[in-house]
Amino acid sequence: MIAAHPDDELLGCGGTVALHAENGDEVTAVIVCEGESLRYGEDGVGQKGHIQAAGKVLGVKEVRTLKFPDQKLDTFTLTDIITPLENVVDQVRPDVVYTQYGGDINRDHELLFKAMLVATRPMEEYIEAVYAFDTASSTEWAYPRTFVPDTWVDISSTVQKKLDAMACYESEVRDYPHPRSLQALSNRSAAWGNQCCMEHAEVFMTVRRTLRRGKTPV
Repeated sequence: MIAAHPDDELLGCGGTVALHAENGDEVTAVIVCEGESLRYGEDGVGQKGHIQAAGKVLGVKEVRTLKFPDQKLDTFTLTDIITPLENVVDQVRPDVVYTQYGGDINRDHELLFKAMLVATRPMEEYIEAVYAFDTASSTEWAYPRTFVPDTWVDISSTVQKKLDAMACYESEVRDYPHPRSLQALSNRSAAWGNQCCMEHAEVFMTVRRTLRRGKTPV
């Protein structure tokens, strides 16, 4: 799972990541930007600890931080962003990649998505699928609103883990009815889930699914 900022990784796919962990899958979370210097100064607010705490709640095996400056990916060439992502993909060799949707209001999200399209291009047989997730208070505030999910994942059994992980980000949780409040996040997953007769769901857009020779479509 690859996200631009601390807390993006669980806003979009925290419940799904927890499901993977419960199923015995080894999950690596990659956070591209440090996520705090722009708003909180050089000393920050302890995001490094928040990232680790949230990952522990979700059952993430490993968290990698690339430490790009917050909200400044547009000051780098796209190759500068692609190269470390390619290195991670080569080292981790993921079966499935969840990444940030590129049509968000946030410029970092847009650039990360473009870099990920290159870093996960179908040149290696181990990557079977790439999915893009929505991010509360970013995807729905963009215009035109182009996030159209095609995949629903039932997270009814892990939604509480998602909320508990979000609570680790003390500086990012907002009061209801802000989209990043705990109640709003629960409401959001319920609204997505109800569309497919589930209590809670996370949704994704399929970027790519690769069925190699000898594999049966599922």
